[in-house]
Amino acid sequence: MTIAQEEIFGPVLSVLAYESDDEAVAIANDSAYGLGGAVYTADGERALAVAGRIRTGTCQVNDGLPAGGGGPFGGYKQSGLGRERGPEGLESWSSSPWPSRPAPNRR
Repeated sequence: MTIAQEEIFGPVLSVLAYESDDEAVAIANDSAYGLGGAVYTADGERALAVAGRIRTGTCQVNDGLPAGGGGPFGGYKQSGLGRERGPEGLESWSSSPWPSRPAPNRR
């Protein structure tokens, strides 16, 4: 289904029917993109379990904080490389030197 496979910027609301959590996760993950997603259900434990299986950079659960609430942010697949904010975001801007020194004299 095209709307579930493209990176659409909205406001857009799409509603897709599914038979099981496994099918819902398969629909969500069947995309070349993965910037963000959302899971809504009255069962908080179930929402967290499903959200943990969706391959997106962030996944809101029942109106949770967007973009991880200030944590590292970034997408999966063609929705971006790397992360912004936090230690993960700083890693791409830093490097660790590897010092080299002469071997000790052997006599």
